[in-house]
Amino acid sequence: MSAILRPATAADLAALHALEQLAFSGDRFTRRQLWHLLNRAHALTLLAEDGTGRLLGYGTLLFRQGSDRARLYSFCVHPEARGVGLGRRMLEWLEAEAWERGGDWLVLEVRVDNHAALALYRGTGFAPSEWMADYYEDGCAAWRMSKALTPLIAGAEARAG
Repeated sequence: MSAILRPATAADLAALHALEQLAFSGDRFTRRQLWHLLNRAHALTLLAEDGTGRLLGYGTLLFRQGSDRARLYSFCVHPEARGVGLGRRMLEWLEAEAWERGGDWLVLEVRVDNHAALALYRGTGFAPSEWMADYYEDGCAAWRMSKALTPLIAGAEARAG
């Protein structure tokens, strides 16, 4: 599946909200929260689109002034676009962006029952660093995972196409 990766803009709010509602059964962002991420937060949201402009996925990085850690705050691949390498490509792009913005580490939280996401993160070098009981609104636990960042040639290639 071919996809175009690009930074999100405020004009992408409706599509992001629709994908959020489709892909997650709980712990969803509201339109207001997504608007804040796009317009006010110290954040970067990456979109993956098909050739027609249909949203296939997104990932949001949060940055904190003076910190060497970036946080993968949200990561979502459309159910119809899963299993074809898009998530890996998006993650490589996000890692490269975090590195280029001064990040030495990328951290994230993931549901312990999200086996596909755990496999993706482990397969790209993330390691569990903290068990977080009762983390999600439905009581599911999470793993906090982290990865040391280095210059990523693959990330640059992922952005190029």
